[in-house]
Amino acid sequence: MCGIAGVFDPAAATPADRLAEHAARMAGTLRHRGPDDDGVWVDATAGVGLGFRRLAIIDLSEAGHQPMRSPARRYTMVFNGEIYNHAELRHALGPAVRLRGHSDTEVLLAAMDRWGVEGALRQANGMFALAVVDARTGELHLARDRLGEKPLYYGWAGGSVVFGSELKALRAHPELPRSVDRGALALYLRYTFVPAPHTIYQGVRKLLPGTTVTFTAGMSPGHFPPPRPYWRLSEVARTGVDGTRAFSGDRHAAVDALHDMLLDATALRMTADVPVGAFLSGGVDSSAVVALMQAAQPDAKVRTFTVAMPDIAFDESAAAGAVAHHLGTEHTTVELTAGEAMAAIAELPRVYDEPFADPSQIPSLLVARAARRHMTVALTGDGGDEVFAGYNRYVLGSAAWPRLRRLPGPVRHGLRRSLLAVSPQRVDALMRRIEPVTPARLRLRNPGDKVQKLTRLLDAASAGDATGDGSEVLYQTLVSEWPDPGGLALGAAEPPTFAGAGDSVAGLGVVGHMMFRDQLGVLPDGMLTKVDRASMAASLECRLPLLDHRVVELGWSLPLDWQLHDGRGKQLLRSVLDRYVPRELIDRPKTGFDPPIGEWMRGPLREWAESLLDRRRLAEEGWLEPEPVRRRWDEHQRRARNWDYALWTVLQFQAWLETA
Repeated sequence: MCGIAGVFDPAAATPADRLAEHAARMAGTLRHRGPDDDGVWVDATAGVGLGFRRLAIIDLSEAGHQPMRSPARRYTMVFNGEIYNHAELRHALGPAVRLRGHSDTEVLLAAMDRWGVEGALRQANGMFALAVVDARTGELHLARDRLGEKPLYYGWAGGSVVFGSELKALRAHPELPRSVDRGALALYLRYTFVPAPHTIYQGVRKLLPGTTVTFTAGMSPGHFPPPRPYWRLSEVARTGVDGTRAFSGDRHAAVDALHDMLLDATALRMTADVPVGAFLSGGVDSSAVVALMQAAQPDAKVRTFTVAMPDIAFDESAAAGAVAHHLGTEHTTVELTAGEAMAAIAELPRVYDEPFADPSQIPSLLVARAARRHMTVALTGDGGDEVFAGYNRYVLGSAAWPRLRRLPGPVRHGLRRSLLAVSPQRVDALMRRIEPVTPARLRLRNPGDKVQKLTRLLDAASAGDATGDGSEVLYQTLVSEWPDPGGLALGAAEPPTFAGAGDSVAGLGVVGHMMFRDQLGVLPDGMLTKVDRASMAASLECRLPLLDHRVVELGWSLPLDWQLHDGRGKQLLRSVLDRYVPRELIDRPKTGFDPPIGEWMRGPLREWAESLLDRRRLAEEGWLEPEPVRRRWDEHQRRARNWDYALWTVLQFQAWLETA
């Protein structure tokens, strides 16, 4: 895992020393991503400077140093990530290709010599972001992995293209514009992250997952060539709908196929020349990964890692310990406190570089730091909810949504009025009284807020959309933190949708549509952004077996009701896990990984939050309409409503603004 950065002057007018200076300064901001080594390569005749920071994982010798040239000397590359099937690619290249070491980077470059850039990427199984210069054509190619596990930003700084693993690398170039994009701000307020290809800055973009983009000599400054897909999620999903790649066996055969594929994906991700372990929460996803790791190396104990936060309600260390004991792992539990979590809040704008508001970013950062003392590589269960239908919204979409749509309009409106007549506090109080006789799987966090959200669903059920079944309006209702961000972000014209969402697939149904949208946007720009920034801030590499692209493709080839039935998702993954862990160790309410930021805003964080949300300050800054923010802040403080996520979204923008 590494940090990459660089500059490309299409006019080739920048002197070599300036190219080297820019590349070195930009890469220097990424030392946390690669503390073990650094390098700069310049070709002034091509107008290129490449910068690199290395976290040594495979081939710790000098043979793994970057920037690296291909065996045929045609390509020069900086590479961030891992190619898990590099041994297979090396074998395919044959003995005629002589390599200096055994790094995956060198194998990928040799594959580019043989099959070209996109041809090599299509054969690669991995997570990556890269920049490669073609000496024959003078082109600069940027590329990103299929699911978006590794980030890549690019834009124009004066007459040069600049790129890097994080925005801070681009900001190190003195000519990069830093104007906030108000449309991107509106998107952020809706989704709690800035979806690709947008960034918080005008004129700076995120490369879309599964694409390459090419810059050529002589091109006009400010021009953005269209990215070219070498893998399309829409094509994968479409094959499941039209049956061209539908799974041919029964459900038992599907469980066998999924087990074998996950076992292979997990074993591939255990290859490293440094200590490898895993995060274990005790839930389905991480338990499945750890079980498969132990199966892949039965003669050695897997190192598992859990964080206990006894001051916070989401502590799952006891459940994780039970799973670890059953599997026989070498288990470590490290205790962190709520005080440490709150202290980390001040670091979030620096770590995430642009506004990002998933509250689990706080414990994720602390977990990564603690784990780094024990390992350099950690396998995680991230991606399981999106790939195996694990989110509660999928259950809602499969059961409650069709019923809501069938209700007559007057009935929906009457039910909405009745629900609004009961305050969230009264709902919470009622649920607390009946909690002792409520089955664990039916207990809700913040039930009063969920009742209020149901009123939004009743409104949405009356609306139509292009999908015909209300899939998109349901999705937007469920994922929008500020449903009308254009009324909050001053002067903002919100882009209509995620980039790439227009590449839609007909016939997916309500749940399939939501899963497609999540894999297209929430996964790379939300979940994977959180994992990447938190882990790399601690110089820890995280690998995600559940996001092997072969697993995703298999998932889309299976009937959805094999994944989601009886009101529960992840049924196929649960069946795989059943081979290793008893159900009673896993079956418990889904708690998530979010700290109690709502209560903190009423207590230890209140002064900090109040200063950022001050009415006069908001008005003077001119980015946000003060009234809706102050109204929700007041309701939250009076406990009339719980607006923790909505307010956290605004607070993280305000905190980022202080550092921008």
